[in-house]
Amino acid sequence: MPGRIVQTDVDEVKSRTNIADIVGERVALKPAGVGSLKGLCPFHDERSPSFHVRPQHGFYHCFGCGASGDVYTFLREMDHLSFTESVERLAGRLGYALHYEDGGPAVETSGRTRLYAAGAAAAVYFREQLQSAEAETARAFLGGRGFDAGAAAHFGVGYAPKGWGNLQQALRAQGFSDEELLTAGLLSQGQRGVYDRFRGRVVWPIRDVTGQVVGFGARKLYDDDQGPKYLNTPETPIYRKSQVLYGLDLAKKDISRSRQVVVVEGYTDVMACHLAGITTAVATCGTAFGSEHITALRRVMGDDSAHGEVVFTFDPDDAGVGAAMRAFADEKRFAAQTYVAVAPPGLDPCDLRLARGDGAVRAIIESKVPMFEFAIDQRIRGFDLGTVEGRAGALRAGAPIVAGIRDPSLQPGYVKVLARRLGLELGEVSGAVRRASRSVGAQREQEEIPHSAETPSELRITLQTLPTTADAALERDALMGFLQYGHLIDGELVRRALDTTFTVPGLDAVRGVVAAMPDYSHPGWAAAAVQAVREPYRSLAAELLTGTFPARDALHAQLSAQDLARRLSLRTLDRTKSELLGAMQRVPADSDEGRAVRLRLRDLDVERQRLLDAG
Repeated sequence: MPGRIVQTDVDEVKSRTNIADIVGERVALKPAGVGSLKGLCPFHDERSPSFHVRPQHGFYHCFGCGASGDVYTFLREMDHLSFTESVERLAGRLGYALHYEDGGPAVETSGRTRLYAAGAAAAVYFREQLQSAEAETARAFLGGRGFDAGAAAHFGVGYAPKGWGNLQQALRAQGFSDEELLTAGLLSQGQRGVYDRFRGRVVWPIRDVTGQVVGFGARKLYDDDQGPKYLNTPETPIYRKSQVLYGLDLAKKDISRSRQVVVVEGYTDVMACHLAGITTAVATCGTAFGSEHITALRRVMGDDSAHGEVVFTFDPDDAGVGAAMRAFADEKRFAAQTYVAVAPPGLDPCDLRLARGDGAVRAIIESKVPMFEFAIDQRIRGFDLGTVEGRAGALRAGAPIVAGIRDPSLQPGYVKVLARRLGLELGEVSGAVRRASRSVGAQREQEEIPHSAETPSELRITLQTLPTTADAALERDALMGFLQYGHLIDGELVRRALDTTFTVPGLDAVRGVVAAMPDYSHPGWAAAAVQAVREPYRSLAAELLTGTFPARDALHAQLSAQDLARRLSLRTLDRTKSELLGAMQRVPADSDEGRAVRLRLRDLDVERQRLLDAG
C-alpha cells in the first residue's frame, strides 16, 4: 500500500522506545516487582493502581478495565492518533528517519498531528513576536508583573500582534490551510472570512502533560480591545479545557516526586509560584476546577494513598470562598489530603510576590490549613453561636463534614475541633457525627469510583477467575515465568514444558501460542504472543505477562522460571508413567507390547532422574 511505513522501521522505532517513558509522561509509575511498574490507569478511574507496565517487553495492561497493548496502542488510545501518526511521533522523539513504501508519504492520518503541528508553529511565532517593536506594551506588562525575558522564555510567553491576518499569513507560508487553523482554534470565522483569533495580546501556550501545545490563553493589553480580559482557545479535537491544567507539563516531575500539587487561579500565578520555588503549581484554563482535572492530577501524583497533599489557593473574598467550597465538594475524589491556602486580601500569588517577595508566596503555602477545617469554618460562620438555636444549627451543618472524613485516624480530632468551635460537649458532637455518618456512608457507596469504567471484569477471563487447584497454580506460574523471563531460559526447556495440554482451558490457550513462538530471545516476542491469543483469553495472557512474578530479582526469577519448566516436564513424565503402568496391567508381561512398555518406563525413569539432577 503506497505510503505505509516500512515494517522494519516500525519495529526499530518500537525497540528503541522505552514504553515507561511514554506512559510515565501521563502516569506516575512506581516499582511493582521485578521488571514491572504500576500506576493509576489512564483509561478509567480507580482508587488503587492496577495499571502495570513491563518495559522489558514494551507492554502494558490494566487489571481493572483490561486495557492492554504496546506503545503504539497506548498513543492511539490516549491521543486518538492513527497508527502511522503514533509511529511518526515516536520517530520524531528519537530523531529517526522513517522510510515509506514506494517512497510515498504517509496516507493514514486523523488530522490531529496537523493540529499539534499548527499549535507548535503558532507558539514559535508568538514567541518571536514578543521581541518586536510593537510588543513593547507586552514586555512592559510582563515586567510590571515581575517577569523578565528569562521567565517569559521559560514559560513560552509570546505576543499576538495587532491586525487581522498576521498569524494566518505566517502559518499559511508554512503550509497550513485555513481549515486546519480554524480547527486548531487559531483563526475565527466572521461574515467577511477568517481572521486571527488572538490580536494585540500577551499569549501563553497551553500544553498537555506531554508538553505538546494544545491551545493558548491571551490577555488583552489595549483599551480599544473590546474582547474579554482573557481569551482562550475554543474547544478543539485536541483541547478540552475541562481536562487541561496550565503548567502541568513543567510541574509534573516535581508533583510526582514530592506528592504535592498547588492549584492556583491563573497563568501569572503559576509563573509567580514557580519562580518563587513552588514548582508544583498548576492552574485551570478559563474554567472551574473539576473532576477531570482531579483525574489528571491523581495519575501524575500516583494518588493512591493519603501521603500526598493538594493545596488550593483562593482569595479571601466571597468568590474565592465559593470556589474553595466547590473544590471541597470534590475533595473525596482525592486519596491525598487536601488543604486551603488563603492569600492576604486583594493579593493573588502574583501580586503577593510583587509586593512582598518570593518568601511571602512560599509562606502562604506553608501556612495552609486542612480543607476540612476550612470547610467547617465556612459552614458554621453564618450561625449565631451565642444562642442555643445557632449552636444547634451549626452542629447540623458541621457534623456531615466531619462524618465525611475518609481517614479514621483523623475523624476524632475533627470531632474535637468542631466541639471547640461550637462550645459544645464532646459527646454531643460525637453523637451528631455518628448520625451523620450513616447517611454519608450510604451516599459514599453510591458515589464510589467504579473499579472499571469500561469492560466489566466478569466478562473477562482473568487470573482471579482461575481454579484454585495445584495444577492450575503450576500452569499459571509457569506461563507467567515464561512470558516474562523466557528470553533468559533455554528455549528447548520451555518447549518441552509446554508440550502437553494444560488442565485449565484459558491457560491452555495461552500455552499453545507461547509454545508456537519461534524465538524466545527475540525482542517483543512475549507481547506478540499475547496479541495472538484468541478471545476471551487475551486479557488473561496480558495479566500473565504483566502480573507480579514472585522473585526478589531477575536472577532468582530466571531460576524460578527454569524450575517451573522442570516441574511441568516432570508432571508430564509422571502422567505418562502412570498411563504406562496402567497399560502393563492390560497386556501380557512377556509379549512384545509388554516388553515395549517396560523399556519405555525405564527411559522415563532415566529422563526423570536427569531432570531432577539438573534442578
